[in-house]
Amino acid sequence: MLHKLFGISSSDMAIDLGTANTLVYVKAQGIVLNEPSVVAMKSSATGTIPFAFGNEAKLMLGRTPAKIDAIRPLKDGVIADFQSAEEMIKHFIRKVHHNHHGWFIKPRPLIIICVPSGSTPVERRAIQEAAENAGAREVYLIEEPMAAAIGAGLPVTEPTGSMIVDIGGGTTEVAVLSLGGIVYARSVRVGGDKMDEAIISYIRRYSNLLIGETTAEKIKKDIGAACAPENGEGRLVEIKGRDLMNGVPKEIILSEYQIAEALVEPVGQIIEAVKVALECTPPELSSDIVDKGIVLSGGGALLRNLDLVLSNATSLPVFLAPEPLNCVALGSGKVLENPDLLRHVLFRQE
Repeated sequence: MLHKLFGISSSDMAIDLGTANTLVYVKAQGIVLNEPSVVAMKSSATGTIPFAFGNEAKLMLGRTPAKIDAIRPLKDGVIADFQSAEEMIKHFIRKVHHNHHGWFIKPRPLIIICVPSGSTPVERRAIQEAAENAGAREVYLIEEPMAAAIGAGLPVTEPTGSMIVDIGGGTTEVAVLSLGGIVYARSVRVGGDKMDEAIISYIRRYSNLLIGETTAEKIKKDIGAACAPENGEGRLVEIKGRDLMNGVPKEIILSEYQIAEALVEPVGQIIEAVKVALECTPPELSSDIVDKGIVLSGGGALLRNLDLVLSNATSLPVFLAPEPLNCVALGSGKVLENPDLLRHVLFRQE
């Protein structure tokens, strides 16, 4: 009865717990939070305590003094630091309810949370427990490619094949879906973070300049491309870092051509994963994919010309989902809004 009086069922939410960003979808409200998956922990006499989360913590990455440590609790789509991941989920749940009710209640929401298709039962259990400890009434899991396909508007419940490639911060999920289930899924630990690392090591190798993760991410967003531009150098960007020869700060100019060269390996791994998935797809579903093509989602799908490179490699049409960054959160949200229709895609890790 109390649940009905306070309308606590309206606090039910779906969380896309990503390596790079966490998105929260609240029932009947849509996506209400989109913040980086970063926590700043402060050392004290009693141990470490959370100091900042999300956008505030991301500004601290690579810029913290000795007693503060800004970390990403998730690596390759799974929890790497259990305590900070739990604190981050707690903080985001509190923030969402404080924002949208104006007054703070302690809701115990039902939470749907996304897990990579290639994660182990232990990793899934860790994500489920982190959400339970953060105050959830009940926790259900959904595989990321299924959530991304639902969010991209693919007909996953129909007897027809759909192929989704979800390129996140830590993993790339390639899946073929039909009749509300995953026929084939492949998860490779290559995503936006590996692209950033490739840019850092390329600049270090060829320009003797050391840059941080935040700078590498900015370069990728500004001039990143999956293939070299036709007109020589392409777009240019000025970057600053530390000269490894004499240790002083230095500024250089980078071209789109150089960044495309730096990203050859991670892009090649994504193409390889897609080709393996196509080889393992049953023939009837293959014919559906020839007709409908491949859909790209996730932040990595925004890399310039990636759809073109994939299309050339597979000789299939490749499309970008309408809201690639939000696909997984929107798909989980649709399951939350239509539990009767899509309940079978949810599970619990016992």
